Amino acid sequence: MEDIIKLDSVDTYNKMRGVETFHPLVTVIDLSQAVPMPAQTFNFGLYAIYLKELKCGELKYGRHNYDFQEGTLVFIAPGQVLGVQPNVTTFQPYGWALLFHPDLIKGTSLGDKIQAYNFFSYDVNEALHLSEKERQIALDCFSKIQYEMEHSIDQHSKTLITSNIELFLNYCNRFYDRQFVTRDHSNKGVLEKFEDLLMAYFSENKASTKGLPTVAYFAWELNLSANYFGDLIKSETGITAQEYIQTKVIDLAKQRIFDHDKSISQIAYELGFSYPQHFTRLFKQKVGMSPTEYRTVN
Repeated sequence: MEDIIKLDSVDTYNKMRGVETFHPLVTVIDLSQAVPMPAQTFNFGLYAIYLKELKCGELKYGRHNYDFQEGTLVFIAPGQVLGVQPNVTTFQPYGWALLFHPDLIKGTSLGDKIQAYNFFSYDVNEALHLSEKERQIALDCFSKIQYEMEHSIDQHSKTLITSNIELFLNYCNRFYDRQFVTRDHSNKGVLEKFEDLLMAYFSENKASTKGLPTVAYFAWELNLSANYFGDLIKSETGITAQEYIQTKVIDLAKQRIFDHDKSISQIAYELGFSYPQHFTRLFKQKVGMSPTEYRTVN
């Protein structure tokens, strides 16, 4: 069985890449000056962001293989596993890497909101592809972090470093929103497939045996991470994927309520609810009246 190398400190990572450690909790690396990562599998105990500017070999991340393209940002969170594939011809890569330990952001504004940056949970095939202007913004942020990292540590260091990381991540939120828009055609393809899968889930009576459909189920069927899928659907529709599913469930419920041969409980079970009262609660929340009242009024 393959050994998995634990990368749980900045210094451990720096030594592997052959670069000096200036700060114990954060590093910015010019990849053209670093030793390439060996062909092994790594469990990251750090946050890592890679800006690659040249194809540099295949990585395996989660379920996917990924070949880095120019101007690509990839995000890795603590606990995630990434493998560098063997027997792949590689270049000495050009680009940058930013890594920081979770301890760096404890008690900071960034620490309070780090979970809100969904792209740390995206699969590598959902990486962020930068325009030249966006790339320059990323490099500017890296440069400021590197300056503070190499500056003598004082009472301002942590605030300035974490503030610049937070600024960079906020820009990445904007860049992802732009990517959802510029890839509008492919995104609409995902939305159409989602709609087809959702309707098939009910027409094939999967709900009655498997329960209510989940966001994770459709993300898996579409070969996307749940967070990326959810963010894409919200970008396309203005509502969350969960809200989209609930809207479809209520639309189907309205149709089936007119079948007076079925009780409200039967309809609830057919739609995947484990308890009829949960169906009634959701229906009333969305429609403004109970299923029984809706049936009577109509």
